[in-house]
Amino acid sequence: MDRIPEQEMDKKTSGTDLTVSMKKDSMKRCLGPTTPHTEIRMKKLSLHTVAAIAAVVTLPALASAQKTPTKKAPMNIVQIASEAGTFNTLVAAVKAAGLAETLQGPGPFTVFAPTDAAFAKLPAGTVESLLADPKKLASILTFHVVSGKVMSADVVKANGATPTTVNGAPLDVVVRGGKVFVNGAQVITADIVASNGVIHVIDSVLIPSAAPATAHR
Repeated sequence: MDRIPEQEMDKKTSGTDLTVSMKKDSMKRCLGPTTPHTEIRMKKLSLHTVAAIAAVVTLPALASAQKTPTKKAPMNIVQIASEAGTFNTLVAAVKAAGLAETLQGPGPFTVFAPTDAAFAKLPAGTVESLLADPKKLASILTFHVVSGKVMSADVVKANGATPTTVNGAPLDVVVRGGKVFVNGAQVITADIVASNGVIHVIDSVLIPSAAPATAHR
């Protein structure tokens, strides 16, 4: 094997030697004379530097993930009523009348929803008799539904309006003392927005004149 002349070797390694030498000189100036303790300090410094860089890269990613919460799909009117826990009678009635599928449809619908307490104010036996008569039950329930999405601000602006329900009969909507009343029932919670409309909670069940609220005999 031919030997490389020493001059050429010097040329090939001089750049590397110079770089290494400069790095060593820089470290010596920063850390002082090289000793076993100095080498340990250099190793620790390198590890700390790598850890710091990793933290800088990782933290923004974690922060970004925390700022992006998982979005739930919006619930429809029936789903909201079912999960609320205060509309158990209404949900049971909607299912018994065969209206659940309709009220889960695209709509939009405005529902004046009586609470369980509102149904409890009806004469004894009324709810049971209505659940046994799906046709009459559907007539009463559709009297609580208006086509379109009517927010409380719209109701206040239209004070005295008589919107037509899905039942075909009109409602009497009035504003008195800053409160909204629908056929005498007070709106106690307004603007519960659903994916297919809006719910306004009322404190009484609305009974159309053709369907008196009497117990089945």
